[in-house]
Amino acid sequence: MATPRTLTLACSTCKGEHRHRLLTGEEQEKARAQLGLKAVYDFWLCENVLDPDTGAQCRNLRRYLQLKPFTEPVKLAPLE
Repeated sequence: MATPRTLTLACSTCKGEHRHRLLTGEEQEKARAQLGLKAVYDFWLCENVLDPDTGAQCRNLRRYLQLKPFTEPVKLAPLE
């Protein structure tokens, strides 16, 4: 069975259940550079819209089975 690309997971930053999705190829490269990790294929990105006017998303990273993989929340920087 294949892993779905989007899931509803808890977000430690938004404090609720929100839609998360797997990282795209470009986002994986960005996450590797930002975090200094080799394997980022199992990270999920929160898509919760924090500001409806600008469409700014939460972009908090988490792992499927690990709500807080880091001591402080890590947000993936937007692609340029």
